[in-house]
Amino acid sequence: MNKLGKLGLLKKRSEFLFVRDGRYQAQRGVVIQARKNPEHNVIRVGFTATKKIGNAVIRNRAKRRLRSVCLELLPQLGERGTDYVFIARDKTVTRPYQALREDTQKALKNLMQAPK
Repeated sequence: MNKLGKLGLLKKRSEFLFVRDGRYQAQRGVVIQARKNPEHNVIRVGFTATKKIGNAVIRNRAKRRLRSVCLELLPQLGERGTDYVFIARDKTVTRPYQALREDTQKALKNLMQAPK
């Protein structure tokens, strides 16, 4: 089992591109993309950070923080059969953890309410 427990993991570029065509919510510390995937009945998630936010150390730190927040919130706020991509922003690393958690929570709630 992966580090994300019962959550599936997006690994292939094609899976990330599939989610890109869905809905998204941007907050100060994170951008979350989501798209229903009829082929899967579990929540699947992927993480990405571009070189714009910093070197490899910074990008990895940002993805670790997003992974931690995701593990806390996605099982309760995520929708089964939906793929999510968490995209790090330049503030992801420096934002206080509680604020990052609130950003993520707000984005996930907005995605649930958004028209499908």
